Amino acid sequence: MRYGVLGTGQVGRTLGGKLVELGHEVTLGSRTQDNPVGREWAASAGGSAFAGTFAEAAAGAEVVVNAVPGQVALAALEAAGADNLAGKVVVDVSNPLSFEGGEVRLSPVESDSVGEQIQRAFPHARVVKSLNTVNCAVMVDPARVPGRHQIFVCGADADAKAQVTALLGEFGWPADRVLDLGGIQAARSVEMWLPLWLNLMRHFGHADFNLELHTPR
Repeated sequence: MRYGVLGTGQVGRTLGGKLVELGHEVTLGSRTQDNPVGREWAASAGGSAFAGTFAEAAAGAEVVVNAVPGQVALAALEAAGADNLAGKVVVDVSNPLSFEGGEVRLSPVESDSVGEQIQRAFPHARVVKSLNTVNCAVMVDPARVPGRHQIFVCGADADAKAQVTALLGEFGWPADRVLDLGGIQAARSVEMWLPLWLNLMRHFGHADFNLELHTPR
């Protein structure tokens, strides 16, 4: 399958690299064609790895992954182009981090989410929020964390969520550990997990952790 991964940061490169390893064709998108990080990644990742602009990555993709920070997600997707997103699954893994006065805040929070903003801005895209509740290394290798811990999906399109669940399976997340939280409005709850995640990372001193949920049978 052809993937367009928007963002050349650690998250984008990690996801893109895993997708290439799994046999997919990946174009890592950035603002400019000659982004040195993207070009270096493509050269080191293998023959099915390419680098280009946001628009080039989205145009050739069957699935688009938004791996830029939440604060610039809409701008990156606008650069990718609404026509290049229409009808496609758009996996949003971003978090709404805002750095104000030396503190980490969330914007938007509670009454909105990045996932919802993307779906409103691109109504013909099939937006699925997922993977934003774990570190990027755990995203593509859940076995880093022992136990039967969970990952979440939410979005309006059931078929799109099923497609993302299948992708998560390729990453190593069994289907019974992928929890469907419903429509895209549920992105608010998973995005609001981030402050606690940051406190837990400081507590443990690393990012190899996740939630394992238990319910009565």
